[in-house]
Amino acid sequence: MVAVAMLTAFFVLRADFRRRGIASDAELFIAVPCLAGIIGAKLYHVLESPAEFFAHPLNELFSQFGFAWFGGLLAGFAAFVWLARREELPLWVLMDAGSPAAALGYGVGRIGCFLSGDGDYGIPTSLPWGMTFPNGLVPTTERVHPTPIYELIVACVIAWTLWRMGARQIVTSASKLSSSAKGREKKNRVLPAISAPPTGSVFAAYLVLTGIARFLVEFIRINPRSFFGLTNAQAASVGSVIAGVLIWWQVWRR
Repeated sequence: MVAVAMLTAFFVLRADFRRRGIASDAELFIAVPCLAGIIGAKLYHVLESPAEFFAHPLNELFSQFGFAWFGGLLAGFAAFVWLARREELPLWVLMDAGSPAAALGYGVGRIGCFLSGDGDYGIPTSLPWGMTFPNGLVPTTERVHPTPIYELIVACVIAWTLWRMGARQIVTSASKLSSSAKGREKKNRVLPAISAPPTGSVFAAYLVLTGIARFLVEFIRINPRSFFGLTNAQAASVGSVIAGVLIWWQVWRR
């Protein structure tokens, strides 16, 4: 499912590159950040529980489960920035283009957690869609919330929202260019103001929306609580939301 998620993200990113007129290979901007994200997610998970890592370092490093979303986000973001600098492309435009792909890819990847029953499911529930995972990596015979499915649904909604934001950016940019051309022909004409999400705002919205979604789903997930009654993922989600708000404020101010 990680491979399917990468493929899904590739098609979305390639489509966004094309509509934005970005002349670069989408394959490169998926393969490298995804590989870095997998490594980052594993290292972040290992560092969350150092006692277990030092007790069984090889098992922890090379196990098939135990990947932290925030570690993957940080490493993938760093790889994306490095590629943007290397290819000499505008960073914030690329971050905006990559946000819908990242959101959808995350949701598709969660199907792997669902199929393997790796403990990412939720707390016991009596709801009719509650499920058991008797043969999962972390088995349970109680009916629990299928939280990976919740995250898949929310990820699709977030990806669609970000895609629409990007469309407004592109349409408005084209309208401004057209209005400028007409304005040069008729200098005395007063042109209407055009407002749209500025460059960088799609990425800011991605950080805020995904952070909120992950923060909320953790309330019905079985992950252990650490400080202030929050899970490690919730603490990372708060950081994601704060970063997104700061970026949003900065790009709109600019």
